[in-house]
Amino acid sequence: MYICKNVQALEAYTPGEQPKDPGIIKLNTNENPYPPSPMVAEALRAFDYARLRLYPDPVFMAVRQRIAEIHGCAVEQIFIGNGSDEILALCTRAFVENDGSVGYFQPSYSLYPVLTESRGVELRPVALNADFTWRMPEGFGASLFFMTNPNAPTSMMYDKAVVTAFCKSFDGVVLIDEAYGDFADSNCMDLALAAGNANTLVMRTFSKSFSLAGMRFGYVIGPAELIGALYKIKDSYNMDMLAQVVGLAALSDLPYMRENVRRIRATRERLTAELSRRGWSVCPSQTNFLFARPPDGNAQRVFDVLKAAKIFVRYFPGPVTGEYLRITVGTDAQTDALLAAL
Repeated sequence: MYICKNVQALEAYTPGEQPKDPGIIKLNTNENPYPPSPMVAEALRAFDYARLRLYPDPVFMAVRQRIAEIHGCAVEQIFIGNGSDEILALCTRAFVENDGSVGYFQPSYSLYPVLTESRGVELRPVALNADFTWRMPEGFGASLFFMTNPNAPTSMMYDKAVVTAFCKSFDGVVLIDEAYGDFADSNCMDLALAAGNANTLVMRTFSKSFSLAGMRFGYVIGPAELIGALYKIKDSYNMDMLAQVVGLAALSDLPYMRENVRRIRATRERLTAELSRRGWSVCPSQTNFLFARPPDGNAQRVFDVLKAAKIFVRYFPGPVTGEYLRITVGTDAQTDALLAAL
């Protein structure tokens, strides 16, 4: 057998179902229900397809300069990835020795253990409390720690003071995955820019708030030394030309993105209130989705009933998550249809 033993034993990441029926209400993969900025459409219309015969900018300087303006940092502190998933994979290569380890919360983004096992290094999951809050075990250590904040699938935000203290005390690299950061009341980006935080990275994605899940664009900000390590091991042209053009267009229309975020947050509050009124237990969401338990705890049954009604949500079986559903916040019309079906 020519396949590595750790890959043979690997349980692959399972993405959310992508139905082909256009009549399905798709609330299972945390996509934005609203289209990208009109400036994205304009950029695509203006793009000269003949340029595709050329290689793209290998260090994506125009996009990095725009991100540097937004966050008030140097371009040397910014790395762009082919989706945030590429950044996560590169971190397991850049910051974890062959005898090292990767930590993460459980439950959290299920790609973390896949990337760790594919590297053949030790997994160091930290189980969340019964209410999905966290307390780091005494003496915990790892080479790299992935912290999704706000977390998925729980939707909850971790206290910034606690996160800050953890980053300062942790001996390895901490990557704070802020995929849902734009939907939250606060964020941790300043931790990646603080002079004393030599071990902290903060990552963002365009898949959620920017409505560009189909494009694959993520970026990470942090100390220049850590960012430089990612450039050393990235693919030669990891971001294609169209992604750079579209990403720059999206970054040039922040008011449009923020208005969509405002609409989603408003719908999130309405859906939370209505489910709570019906007896559901809903985690305090700081994301574009809810993690909610039906009154009888039979999430599998509700999942099946909704799927039969052509409404897709996400179900994670297991002792910790099996009584909950993860429900993406859709448009008001989609929310009305969901509540009617329930």
